[in-house]
Amino acid sequence: QVQLVESGGGLVQAGGSLRLSCAVSRGIFRFNVMAWYRQAPGKQRELVAAIISGGSTNYADPVKGRFTISRDNAKNTVYLQMNSLKPEDTAVYYCYADSASTRYWGQGTQVTVSS
Repeated sequence: QVQLVESGGGLVQAGGSLRLSCAVSRGIFRFNVMAWYRQAPGKQRELVAAIISGGSTNYADPVKGRFTISRDNAKNTVYLQMNSLKPEDTAVYYCYADSASTRYWGQGTQVTVSS
């Protein structure tokens, strides 16, 4: 069983930055897609950013130019650098791993952006 453990969430003022980390218990290399999703209260979970094993990335329109996803296979970790945070970025952020045959979710980390 693979575990995904997120960290780095917290409370930050608008305009600030946070870096989320997702530690994969083993074998990040086996996952073709690593991604971050978020879910705000009363809303559906939505894709924030994804990174493919070859290095290509994809971002949701609201975060383009502000968020950066990266992966370090040697450390079995995926990161989400979040800059210029806005109150509407407030949500629980979830790490996601997809190997085409198996999918895993982390437990989530709360990000709260105050105005």
